[in-house]
Amino acid sequence: MTLNLANFFIQLIAFAILFWLLQRYAFKPLFGVMEKRRQMVLEQMESAQKNRDEANQYIEEQRQALQQARKEAYDIIEQAKSTGSKQADDILKAARSETERLKEEAARDIENEKNKAVAALKAQVSGLSVLIASKIIEKQVDEQTQQQLIDQYLQEVGNKS
Repeated sequence: MTLNLANFFIQLIAFAILFWLLQRYAFKPLFGVMEKRRQMVLEQMESAQKNRDEANQYIEEQRQALQQARKEAYDIIEQAKSTGSKQADDILKAARSETERLKEEAARDIENEKNKAVAALKAQVSGLSVLIASKIIEKQVDEQTQQQLIDQYLQEVGNKS
C-alpha cells in the first residue's frame, strides 16, 4: 500500500470541490430549513408558554370572580336577614301600638258607658228619691226642706259610685 501522492491530491481537490458544492447547494438550504424549524419550535414553545400564562391568568381571574360572587351572595343573604329582622321588629312594634290604642279606646268606651250608667242611675235614683220623699213627706214638708233632702241623697249616691 503505497501512498500515491497524485491520487491523494486529486481526491483532496475532489473532496474540496464536493464539499464546496454541498456547502453551497445542500448545506445552506438544509441549514436554512433546520434554522426555520428551530425558529418554529422556539415560537411554538414561546406561544405555549404565553398560552399557559394566559390560562393561569384566566384561572386566577375566574377564582377572583367566583370569590367576589360568593362575597356578594353572602352580603345579599346578610342584608336579607337584616331586612327580615327589621321588618319583624316593625311589625311587632306596629302590633304593640295597635294593641295599646285598642286598650285605650276600650278603656275610654268603658269609662263613657260607666258615666252614662251612673248618670242614668242618678236620674233614676233622683226620680225615685223624689217619689219616696214625697210619700214620706206628705206631712207637709216645705219645698226648701224637700230640695235639701234630694241634694243630700244625690250627694250620698254620688259618693258611693
